[in-house]
Amino acid sequence: MQRFLVSAAHKSSGKTTVSIGLCAALRARGLAVQPFKKGPDYIDPLWLGQAAGRPCRNLDFYLSPHVELKAQFARHGHDADVCLVEGNKGLYDGLDLDGANSNAALARLLDLPVVLVLDARGMTRGIAPLILGYQAFDRELRIAGVILNQLGGSRHESKLRAVIEHYTDVPVIGAIHQDRRLALAERLLGLMPANESDAPVQCIGEIAGLVAAQVDLDRLLALAPARPMPQALPLRASAAAPLRIGIARDAAFGFYYADDLDALENAGAQLVPFDTLNDARLPEVDGLFIGGGFPENFLDRLEANVAMREDVLAAIEAGTPAYAECGGLMYLSRSITWAGVTRRMVGAIAGDVVMHEKPIGRGYVKVTVNADHPWLAGPATLAAHEFHYSGLENLAPGTRFAYRMARGHGIDGENDGIIYRNLLASYSHLRSTAGCDWAARFVGFVRRSMSAPRERQRCLR
Repeated sequence: MQRFLVSAAHKSSGKTTVSIGLCAALRARGLAVQPFKKGPDYIDPLWLGQAAGRPCRNLDFYLSPHVELKAQFARHGHDADVCLVEGNKGLYDGLDLDGANSNAALARLLDLPVVLVLDARGMTRGIAPLILGYQAFDRELRIAGVILNQLGGSRHESKLRAVIEHYTDVPVIGAIHQDRRLALAERLLGLMPANESDAPVQCIGEIAGLVAAQVDLDRLLALAPARPMPQALPLRASAAAPLRIGIARDAAFGFYYADDLDALENAGAQLVPFDTLNDARLPEVDGLFIGGGFPENFLDRLEANVAMREDVLAAIEAGTPAYAECGGLMYLSRSITWAGVTRRMVGAIAGDVVMHEKPIGRGYVKVTVNADHPWLAGPATLAAHEFHYSGLENLAPGTRFAYRMARGHGIDGENDGIIYRNLLASYSHLRSTAGCDWAARFVGFVRRSMSAPRERQRCLR
């Protein structure tokens, strides 16, 4: 099994586009490709997973200890021919001065050769000291090759190849010329999510063709010699009767970590998808999970689906256990306002969401669990992350919160996690890791709720 990390000198070098193209091009050769993404990210993994044909997995130093990262890599990569890890930001960028959570640190931890994607616009001889500096900065790291990106033409490519060959020992394994077909649509938090339409399928096909024509895939695979993957213990599945957890999966809501969905299923959940835009009613469920997304891009359609909004509200009012993150919180509010347009939402949360031009909360957070939390025991401190340009206004006095913010913004800079009946809705995104088994705790809460006297019936109708 070949494995390598794709990184860059800095953000916006094109490494995600290159990684997407490599996944799809290697898959087209008949290889089983397992993609990974470093750090907290929903959008890039959607693209990488679609390109590879299997779910992309996230590897995050902030949320997982080293032993868990190694186990995750082994568990999901053991049956693949190629493991491709896409870094975030630049190769040596990270939170800590010593680079303990950088892409380079992940490459060392997992013993991955590095393929460096370099945005070479406007560069000729200056590319050599850049590569030499990246080699010298960490001698324990192996920069196995470079892929030149955004080249101005064949003359530009020839100059760069000559410079790199003369001054360095790093092979050029690809040279990708500027092409509008390689430009992926972007918005607030990065790329347009691949779940919003069918367009990414055609787009990925074009990218794969362009990358395959300009990157030496055989040389790429030769840079990462085949090695066996260490064995990882399989996850234990619950023997209890499965519960039906309704999960919003549509163009408006698609931000879910594959490992979290696995954890829910291993805890005894049968995930039942529903579409907030097109389905008339909720399916028969025991609990609800509404993840993140961009509901502000679908305001008219979300408001127009009155039957679904009423069904969701009725389920929550009846005591159905529910968990919502970020975009899900927005959908459950009274209204969302964006660019002067206000549309009605579910109304389970007595507050109104307003979109802003700049981020309100963005990055890693730490939350302290309050005593009122419905399914996590406090006072524990959990690591999570948030990405939102929206704020929640007009909250009623006496609103109950599940978390105090030790780091990050949450809802108001001090609190996060609104509690209403059996609903928990927060801006903070949890990951089911060694330090936070939220999926199992939520399923356990649903199971206990089913056996307790309450207003709702198992079937909503």
